[in-house]
Amino acid sequence: MTELAALSLARVGELIRDREVSPVEVTTGVLERIDRLDGVVGAFVTVLADRALRAARTAEREIAAGAYRGPLHGVPVSLKDLISTRGIRSTAGSASMADRVPDHDAAVVERLDDAGAVVVGKAQTYEFAMGPGTVYPFGRTRNPWDLDRVTIGSSSGSAAGVCALMSYASIGTDTGGSIRGPASGCGVVGFKPTYGRVSRYGVLPLSWTLDHVGPLTRDVLDAALVTRAIEGPDPRDRGTAPMVPLDVAAIAAADLTGRRVGVPDAFFFDGVDPEFHAAFSVVVEQFTAAGATVVPITMPPIGDFQTVHSVILLAESYSIHEEHVRAHRDTVGPGVRDRMALAASVTARDYLRAQRVRAVFAERFHHALAGVDVIATLTSPTVPHLFDQPPPSDHGAESRFGAQNRFRRIFSLTGAPAISLPCGFTGAGLPIGLQLVGRPHRDQAVLEIANAYQHITDWHLRRPSIPQTGAHPSTPAEGN
Repeated sequence: MTELAALSLARVGELIRDREVSPVEVTTGVLERIDRLDGVVGAFVTVLADRALRAARTAEREIAAGAYRGPLHGVPVSLKDLISTRGIRSTAGSASMADRVPDHDAAVVERLDDAGAVVVGKAQTYEFAMGPGTVYPFGRTRNPWDLDRVTIGSSSGSAAGVCALMSYASIGTDTGGSIRGPASGCGVVGFKPTYGRVSRYGVLPLSWTLDHVGPLTRDVLDAALVTRAIEGPDPRDRGTAPMVPLDVAAIAAADLTGRRVGVPDAFFFDGVDPEFHAAFSVVVEQFTAAGATVVPITMPPIGDFQTVHSVILLAESYSIHEEHVRAHRDTVGPGVRDRMALAASVTARDYLRAQRVRAVFAERFHHALAGVDVIATLTSPTVPHLFDQPPPSDHGAESRFGAQNRFRRIFSLTGAPAISLPCGFTGAGLPIGLQLVGRPHRDQAVLEIANAYQHITDWHLRRPSIPQTGAHPSTPAEGN
C-alpha cells in the first residue's frame, strides 16, 4: 500500500482511469497512513474518513459507468483549514473558531468536487494564516524530515501531509510565501499562481490584495494538473480575471533548450546558509548543461521594498480580523493579538503610500524580467528553525535579512506566478528549495521550466522516514 501511496497524482490518476486500481483502494491506503503517521506529524485538524470513502465509492461507480471526469477523479487530496467546507468545521487554526461550520463550499472545493477529487481532511494552518506558528490549539505540525523542526509557513499541514504521503495534493494559501515556504521546508512542490487565476471565494482572507490560492504536490506536473482543475474566473471574487488556461500536455513535454533564466544578484545571496548557496550553484550548472541560458540580472532593491509588503499585510489583516480578535480575545493566540496591536499603528497614509510604492516596484520588477523567461532564486535562505527557537521576524528592521520568507513575499507583492521545487539536501538531510518566478499571467512558462528542470533531477522522489504510531490521537467530528 505504501508503494501505491508513493506514486504521483498523475500516475495514480492514470491507474484509476484505466481501472487498474480503484478509488476506494487508493483512499483506504491514504487513510491508513494518516491513522499510522499523523499522531507524529500532526498534518490534520479534521480527518474525513467516512466522507472520503463515500466519495471514493461514488467515483468508482462513475468511472465504471464511463463517466470519467479527469486526472483528479478518485484521487485523495486535502485542504488548508482556512478553506470553507459546507457542513465540515473550518477552524482557520484558531481556538476561537473551533466550532465554526460553514454553510457553503469555497470555490476551490466546488471545482475539486467537479473534478471528482476525494477530500480526506482539513490540514493544519497557523492561526488565520497569520502566525507566527507558536500556538497549536489542534496539535503541532512537525516537519517530516526532522520532527523537531517547523515546516516554514502557514500551509504547514498541507506540505507535511503531502510530504508524508497522506494526500496526493493539498490546496494552500500564499500571502507572503506560505505555499512556497512549507514546500521548500518539506521537500515538495508548491505553486503560487498569478494573482487572480484561482478564486479565493470561501477562503478566510488575510490580505485582499496579497492572498493567493494554489496547490502543494509531489511534483511539478501534479501542480499543473491541480491548478488546471481549480483555475478560472469567479464573479464572487472580484480579484479573479480571465486567463489562458494551462496547457498541461505542453508542460509535460517541455525542455530547457533555449530558455533564458535570470539569476539576480546581491540580496538573494546575503546571509544564505552555505549549503543552500552551494546547492544553488549546482542548479545554475544544471540549467546551463540542459541547454538554458543563464543571465545575470539586477533586481530592484528588494530589501527596501520589504516594508511595503508588511504595511499592506498589517493594514489589510487589521481591517479583516480586528473586530473578531477583540471579541474573542481570550481564545485568540498571543501571536495574533500582537500582530493586531502592531497593525493598529499603521495609518491610512502609510497604507496608501505603500500601495503607491508597490506599483513602482511592480514596474521595476517587470523591467528586470525583460529578456528572460523566469528568474531563479532559492526559496528560503536557511533550514526550518527548531520549535524551541524563536521564529525569525518577518516584520521590522531585522526582517530585511533575517526573515525566512524574505525571498518569497516580494513576489506575492507583484502577484507574479512562483513555484518552489526541491533542488538538493543539506548534509543533515534537510531539503533545499529552488524558486522560479515569472511575469504575471506567464504561469505556463514557469511550470514548463520547473517541470523540465525536475526531469533532470531526482530530488522530488526522496521520502523521509517517519516513525509510526497508533491511531490518530483525535479525529474531530466532521460537522453537522
